[in-house]
Order: sequence, then structure tokens, then C-alpha cells
Amino acid sequence: MRNVITGFGEMDTPGAADIEAAIRNFESNRFAVTHFTSKEEAADYLDRVIDGTTVGFGDSVTLMTMKMAERLSKHNYVVDPNTCPKRIFYHAVKIAMDTEIFLTSVNAAAETGELVNIDSSGNRVAGSLFGHRKVYYVLSTNKIMPTLEQAVWRVRNVAAPMNAKRFGFKTPCALKGDRCYNCKSPDRICNKLVIYMKQGKLMEEEIVLIDEPLGF
Repeated sequence: MRNVITGFGEMDTPGAADIEAAIRNFESNRFAVTHFTSKEEAADYLDRVIDGTTVGFGDSVTLMTMKMAERLSKHNYVVDPNTCPKRIFYHAVKIAMDTEIFLTSVNAAAETGELVNIDSSGNRVAGSLFGHRKVYYVLSTNKIMPTLEQAVWRVRNVAAPMNAKRFGFKTPCALKGDRCYNCKSPDRICNKLVIYMKQGKLMEEEIVLIDEPLGF
């Protein structure tokens, strides 16, 4: 049996996940779930329910595509480190971790009810784990895999290579664009792997599902 914490190498192409079963399992794991047909509907919902508060962002192509930072900044105090100059990135990350609301995505999810994220420095996953009143995980349903093992495999072999290429890193996965090589490159982004098994204590967590492909 493959080691689920490793998740690199060959794997048969996963079949389609049962989205309704995934929603039931997310809710069984105490996550709140909202489900939308389009990114516009999801953006309208988030713009409505997040109002008059402080909002931090974790790096997310999904949220960038939805222009959530721009929308929410019209009626909230928003800290998106990815829009800040590099010289103040670390300072912005620290402020984002102390906001009432935190928005990010995940690199994969499992029909069995878990979420999976991978990170380079750890600031994105750290911001999603503790300290806020509420965290929203905004993701497209195509990121849901039938099993947790397949979700971890997707994180390593699909999301990570695409993100490494996005940043111009010289990792084997980014240069070849095919799979994880479990490399030792200084540009490696597969440094912190987090599995969200259930909603934690002291903080609300909501999964916002969108029925169109977004992000990686």
C-alpha cells in the first residue's frame, strides 16, 4: 500500500468523485459547506457575508481569479500579502494571520471528507489553522478526489508542479511539467503538508465549493 503522507510517483488515473457524498462527509467532519454553480455566485455570497471586518488572504489562484481581495476591500480591512511589495511580504503575512476572517483555497480534497494543502514556507497553511474567528476554504469541485490517498497524490503531482511553474521555480516538476520527483531543489515547494481531518475547536471553518475549474 502506498504511504499517504508521501503521495508521489505513479498512480492510476482517479475516477470522478461523488460530490454529494463529499459534501455529506465534509459536514460529518463538522465543516460548514456552501455549494455554488459558478464563481460569480460564490463571490457574491462571500462579498455579502464578509462585511465590516478584517480579512487575511492565503496565496490562492482561485481567489485571485474571483478578485475577492478587490471586492472585499471596498467594505473590509483586507490584507493580501500576495499584492504587497516583496520587501514587506513577511510583515503582511504576520498581519494577515491576526485577522478576524481568513480566506484561502486547498490543493485537493477527498470524497471521504478531508482537505489537503501543501506549502513552501508554511505561511498559507499556518494562517488557515488557528487564530481567526472563521476560515473559508474556497475550491472548485474538480479538486475533489475519491480517496484521501488520491487527494495527496493530486497535491504532489498536479497542484505543486503547476504552482512551481507559476513562480518560475527550477524544480524538476516545473521544468518537466509531469509529476513530483521528490526533489531536493532549493526551489522545492513541497515542504509543509497539512491534512484537515475535521473542523478544529475555537474556530469556524467553511468550505465554499464551486462547480467550475479554478486554480490548481
